[in-house]
Amino acid sequence: MSGRARSIALIVGAVVVVGLAALLASTRTGRTESLADRAHEIAAGLRCPVCLNLSVADSPSRLAEEMRTEITTRLRAGQSPEQIRAFFIDRYGEWILLEPPRAGLNWVPWAVPIVALVAGIAIWMMVIRRREPGRDQGPAGTDPDLSRDERERIDRELADLQEPG
Repeated sequence: MSGRARSIALIVGAVVVVGLAALLASTRTGRTESLADRAHEIAAGLRCPVCLNLSVADSPSRLAEEMRTEITTRLRAGQSPEQIRAFFIDRYGEWILLEPPRAGLNWVPWAVPIVALVAGIAIWMMVIRRREPGRDQGPAGTDPDLSRDERERIDRELADLQEPG
């Protein structure tokens, strides 16, 4: 493996490791949360029907306040976050979720950034390869854009410039 290929492999490996570390850090396993924290987390994933661009957790509207109270009441009753989300989806439809579920055509918003990243890396690697010195050239020191006559003329002129030794 060449030096450049090793460098690219190391960069790709580093990106993968950082991505996996971020994914693991974002999961909150093993952490005990208070009732208010759990209610806030659920409310943060729901869209306010009044404000539309705010989550239920961030919205100052009266309806959002009632939804936060409903979330807390249902958590106290022992319902899981999934059951509470299902309640709001049944009531308002799937658009109430700020984060689309990863199913069907909803994979598109999740896949586009990844596809764009891979395409960007591929384009970047092609550009770097084209810039490599000595690539796409004929015999050493020759330019592929020169005709045979031009090369011969340049060689003659260079020979005339050299001093006899």
